[in-house]
Amino acid sequence: MRLINKIVIHCSDTPAGRNDNVKDIRRWHLARGWSDVGYHYVITLDGTIQEGRKEDIVGAHASGYNSNSIGVCYIGGKEGDTRTPEQKTSLVYLIGYLKNKYKEATVYGHRDISSKPCPQFDAKEEYKNI
Repeated sequence: MRLINKIVIHCSDTPAGRNDNVKDIRRWHLARGWSDVGYHYVITLDGTIQEGRKEDIVGAHASGYNSNSIGVCYIGGKEGDTRTPEQKTSLVYLIGYLKNKYKEATVYGHRDISSKPCPQFDAKEEYKNI
């Protein structure tokens, strides 16, 4: 089992309301030459939590941090914080589940560990009490 100490929140950087899912992101990542979708979980507009990579497989979502993290991506985010109420609920649920499983894990936004402005809200602050 991998030592997980980070949960990294991402957005798909797609327009608000565009109903993409893990299959779409997998297709985009495969087209880049990756072996699979880079994230472990994707949250669709209606709040459905979809599995991407298995948790025991290193992700491809946060350069330099993949080996000890779980990547979670919500659909949207191109025009700012476009999370739907359902996505917000699912993010809280999933983060709670992951933090219960990985007791030492801290939540980060991708923007906290890279130069990218993803996600378009302060995930570290918003989820600090979960």
